[in-house]
Amino acid sequence: MDSFRYPLATSTWDHSEIDAMHGVIDSRQFTMGQRVKQFENEFAEKFGSRHGVMSNSGSSANLLALGAVKYSSRWENSNRKEVIVPAVSWSTSYYPVSQMGYSLKFVDIDLETLNSPFSKIQSATNRNTAGILIVNLLGNPAELSKISEFAKGNNLFLVEDNCESLGAELDGQKTGTFGDIGTFSSFFSHHISTMEGGMCLTDNLELGQVMTSLRAHGWTRELPTNNFVYPKTGDKFEDYYRFVLPGYNLRPLEIEAAIGTQQLQKVDGIVEGRRRNYEKFKLLMGRYPEIKIQEENGKSSWFGFSMILTERFEGLRKEFVASLSKHSIEARPIVAGNFTKNPVLRHLNHKPLGPLPNADFLHVNGLFIGNHHYVMEVEFELLDAAISEFYTTYL
Repeated sequence: MDSFRYPLATSTWDHSEIDAMHGVIDSRQFTMGQRVKQFENEFAEKFGSRHGVMSNSGSSANLLALGAVKYSSRWENSNRKEVIVPAVSWSTSYYPVSQMGYSLKFVDIDLETLNSPFSKIQSATNRNTAGILIVNLLGNPAELSKISEFAKGNNLFLVEDNCESLGAELDGQKTGTFGDIGTFSSFFSHHISTMEGGMCLTDNLELGQVMTSLRAHGWTRELPTNNFVYPKTGDKFEDYYRFVLPGYNLRPLEIEAAIGTQQLQKVDGIVEGRRRNYEKFKLLMGRYPEIKIQEENGKSSWFGFSMILTERFEGLRKEFVASLSKHSIEARPIVAGNFTKNPVLRHLNHKPLGPLPNADFLHVNGLFIGNHHYVMEVEFELLDAAISEFYTTYL
């Protein structure tokens, strides 16, 4: 494996996470239990939501979210089957949409913010639109206030994929709380890490209970006696083994939740450190105007730093990545680029693709590098040297 002096991701753990893991080992309770419930409650409170449902990954969180809107009383019998999605995101933002029987309707992004603008979402909406899956890309909030208001006014569900944007804010509100459901990831490379892990937040009790059932086999075991999914008899023998929804096994582990409770205590410092690094990155990149960087909307939590080659550097991404690698800087495409370029699309339900010029441009000319919670003086020195050399060679 390559070793980079400026990697995409680094650990935010210290002795507190290690001690928490030992606590789980000593308890001998490894499968989902009270630590998961504690983490769900603390996570929901931290980010301003009523209900949290933890899962084994952010990808699973997206699956739970789409399953919840599909089987909720509000949208279950709807004949509308199109879901508007941005053309740039991660694979498992899209798969659950298709897996739940909806058709993906891709809309283009804005090259400044890298998110799909409200105007394009509004224009794409028609009588067949069931909902919107909005993504806050690389820490940057989309136009969530406008999109949320529009979705409510048109009886559309809104799932907010916030997996890359934990801690971001718009209009004084935390991202991941604007939609009917918001999803989060705590994979190693994200703002907080529980090794693997995901979370869904919602203010709607029914959606929370549907996700709770779907997470574990579609049964009623974890539901209260009085619930929105299926009535329980009070007979534990029967209630523990009654299957009412076509669910999964997406349960997290106690050890992941125990780590998560420690990581939550560090969230504010992690995000602030990333924001301070962005200010230095922005200042550095001001010297290289042909390389476009992401424009902040609201308060980004800066998952990473995107760069799009423009003007005379168009088409030179391979050479630019080689210069970064030479200077020990790890880089990758911006999420999955224009996702419609991936061969897997032939397996997904989707509407005929219209023009996506901005996503196409990003797909060929875009990349991103890492951001971290600590001071990055050495990393930015490497970056400056790499870009300077690239400019000298190709300008």
